[in-house]
Amino acid sequence: MNRRICLRPGAVLTGPALGLLAAMAIMGVPAPAAWAEEGAAQNILKAMSDYVSRQDNLSLKYDTDVEVVSPAVEKIQFSASGEVTMSRPNKFRVSRIGGYAEVELISDGSNVTVFDRGGNRFAQVPGAGTFDEVVDRLRTEAPLEIPGADLLLSKPYEELMAGVLEAKHIGRGVVEGVECEHLAFRNLDTDWQIWVEVGDRPVPRKYVITSKAVGAAPQYTLRLREWKTGASPAPDAFAFKPPTGSTGVAITLLNDIDEIPAGVVPGGPK
Repeated sequence: MNRRICLRPGAVLTGPALGLLAAMAIMGVPAPAAWAEEGAAQNILKAMSDYVSRQDNLSLKYDTDVEVVSPAVEKIQFSASGEVTMSRPNKFRVSRIGGYAEVELISDGSNVTVFDRGGNRFAQVPGAGTFDEVVDRLRTEAPLEIPGADLLLSKPYEELMAGVLEAKHIGRGVVEGVECEHLAFRNLDTDWQIWVEVGDRPVPRKYVITSKAVGAAPQYTLRLREWKTGASPAPDAFAFKPPTGSTGVAITLLNDIDEIPAGVVPGGPK
C-alpha cells in the first residue's frame, strides 16, 4: 500500500491520500502544506545539528520510555530519567536512573568511568578519546547506550541521515509547552520522528524511534528538557572519586545496567 502523501506539482495522489485529504477538507483541517516543501525536513534537521554541535558546553535533563514486546505479544514500557553535562570534545557526565539500574558515565578527558551506583561497582577505560569515540566503543564493548547519543555527536546530521529513505516536515507541535517543528523520517527497518524547538535555539525536544522489523512495532521515546548552553561546567563536574566500599571491575562484567531488567529481550522474538 502506498501511504505517502506527495503534494508537489505534478504528483499523482493515491486513493488513500485522496481519501485523507477529502476527510481533512470536510472537517475543515488545513492540508499539510509543509509536506510539500522539498528538503524542509532536512534543512531543519541540519540547523538543529549545526546548533547543537557548535555548543562547546551544554547540559540537559531527559526522560526515556523503552517498549519491549513479550513472547505473548504484550507490549511493556520501561521508563528512566537522567542528566547530561558535556564539555567538548572529551569531557562529559551522563547519569541514568531507572527502576532496575542507576548508572553514571564520566569522562575527565583522560579516563572514562562507568559507575554502577546500584551495585557500587565501577569500570575504568584509560585514554578513551572524544565523545564520539566513547559512544562507538561502548556500543561494541559494553551494554550501555547513552540516551540521545546520536544527537550530541560532533556531526549529528550525517549520523541521523544515514540510511534515510524518506523525510517529511509534518508541521508544528508542542512539547512540554514549547513550540516545535515536527519532522518524520523513514529508514528500512525504522521510522523515527524528532521535534525541534522553534526559534534561534533549535534544540531537539523529543525523539521517537519505531522498530518496524519487530512485531507490534515497539518504540523508544526520548524527551529532552532544561537545555543550558554556554556556561563552563564546574571544575569538578567530570571528576570521579570511587565511593567507600566500591569495587573496580572489568567493563565486560557490567552486564546488568541496561534500562530494562535482566532477562527481558527488547522486541521479544524476531
